[in-house]
Amino acid sequence: MKRTSGIQSPARHVRPRAATRHYALFVGLVLIAVTSASVASASDGPGPLGVTAVTTESSQSARIGALFGADKAGSLNGNHFCTASVVHSPNHNLVLTAAHCLSDDTDLVFAPGYRDGKAPYGVWTVKRRFLPDGWSKDQDEDSDVAFAVISPQGGRNIEDVVGGNRFVSGVATGATAVTVTGYPDSREVPITCTNRPRSHSRTQQRIDCPEFTGGTSGSPWINGDRQVVGVLGGHEEGGSTPDTSYSVVFGAEAAELYKDAAADP
Repeated sequence: MKRTSGIQSPARHVRPRAATRHYALFVGLVLIAVTSASVASASDGPGPLGVTAVTTESSQSARIGALFGADKAGSLNGNHFCTASVVHSPNHNLVLTAAHCLSDDTDLVFAPGYRDGKAPYGVWTVKRRFLPDGWSKDQDEDSDVAFAVISPQGGRNIEDVVGGNRFVSGVATGATAVTVTGYPDSREVPITCTNRPRSHSRTQQRIDCPEFTGGTSGSPWINGDRQVVGVLGGHEEGGSTPDTSYSVVFGAEAAELYKDAAADP
């Protein structure tokens, strides 16, 4: 299952198993109804691990948003296709997502804190994209991470408005639990799940969290120190089932990509 949206979108990778969508939505609604919207903290605090719920609105969730084609900027409802998040950078203008979300040249916009067709922090234009050579040349799943530089609005950069989490590389998989937050294409609100990642291979990590279906590609994996240590994508562009998701392990390639993107004015 590719975790880009099943809707018509600029992303060329479309989730093929659309027949599972209604079932996944039903199960997701049941889970959300029977569990608290408050899940375990990313530092292994009290609460259930591996449970998915609607994301609570907060200063932290405002840093995570949805990607849209620029032609949908005036009509956001139902048109998001991937997830992205603001990461700290010297120029305060950077978002992180999966490389397969940015593979096409179509103009894109980003809406942090997006909910129910509304963009409370504005709709921001993607100015420039940074994809690893491994993805650009070979679509290597171990290179499925990307950054986008966001144009300023009214003299302010996006991080000045919503803040940003720190991008870090070299963190051991499973060192702490992480919180994954993203936008399924079947919903107009983000969902969140906290669990401890496990190693899938030397270059890939996995996490068990239900209902992360199409649209959740690019969802950040954030630990208790507000560090982004993963991004939903990688193996099978996110995974073959909605209950287990993947991320590349952030190593030297991801660190160099961040350095290049962060230096862009």
